[in-house]
Amino acid sequence: MARPIAKDHDEKRAQILNTAAQVFAAEGYDRASMNQIATACGISKANIYHYYAGKDAMLFDLLENYLSELRDRVCAPPEPGATPEDRLLQTVRAVLRAYQGADDHHRVQVSALGALPEDKQKVLRAYQRDMVAHLSAILTEIAPEDLGADARKLRSVTMSVFGMLNWYYMWNSGAGSEAREDYAQLVTNLTLKGLHGL
Repeated sequence: MARPIAKDHDEKRAQILNTAAQVFAAEGYDRASMNQIATACGISKANIYHYYAGKDAMLFDLLENYLSELRDRVCAPPEPGATPEDRLLQTVRAVLRAYQGADDHHRVQVSALGALPEDKQKVLRAYQRDMVAHLSAILTEIAPEDLGADARKLRSVTMSVFGMLNWYYMWNSGAGSEAREDYAQLVTNLTLKGLHGL
């Protein structure tokens, strides 16, 4: 007879994933073991296999949850009456707010996504592409003459903006909400001034 699913099954899975993110970020995905994750969770190795068949399944679930939620926040509908410039700031803010408290998840995304099988990577990279397309569309509206007909330049500008955001945790670890708001405005101002100078 199959073992019944506990009432707190989803909550425990979420706790395991958060702990796995910490272990993967600290040890590196290749070096981390299911035993280390079980120990960090305070449960037996046998018990952790009740939730996940192995590291790959755990890594995919961790990144799928993280990236799908990030995509939904970044690509949220704009506020009524928002200009393209307003939407740029809204998008930059959404990225920085979503990253707050998620440093471990972000490190794992950057360092370990490529360890998954190709079909799993495809699912996760689709979320990333959605965010890139969202920001690219806004930038094209702001500078249609410069970016609308030059796909290479558009990609360069788009990835430059993400570059300013993606590594924020490296040099401003633990930044709070106010610091993130200030940085969102700075990135937006730098981007808009740069676009006008293209």
